[in-house]
Amino acid sequence: MKLNEITKKMNELATLNAGKIDAKIKFEFSDGCVLIDDTTSPPTISNENNDADCVIEINNENFSEILNKKMSSMSAFMTGKMKIKGEMTIAMKLSSLFD
Repeated sequence: MKLNEITKKMNELATLNAGKIDAKIKFEFSDGCVLIDDTTSPPTISNENNDADCVIEINNENFSEILNKKMSSMSAFMTGKMKIKGEMTIAMKLSSLFD
C-alpha cells in the first residue's frame, strides 16, 4: 500500500471516528508520513512532517495488514513491527480508529 492510498484511507477513518482520539498523531512510513489532527472538527489529515503528541513508526506492509484486520495494532506493537514515541495513552486510543 502506497502513501497516497494510506492517506486516503486514514482520511476516511479519521472522519468516521472524529473526536475519539482528540490529539495529533503522526504515522511514519517508509515513504513518508501521515499526520492526523483530531483536535479540530473535522479532523485534518496531511503528509506534513509536523510535531505530534504521539508518533507511530510502522512500515507500509504491516500497516496494510492492520487496516485489513490481518494483524492487530497491539500485536504489531508487541512484536516490534510498530514503535510508539510520545504519549502512550494516545496510542492506546488508536484501536478506536481502526474498528
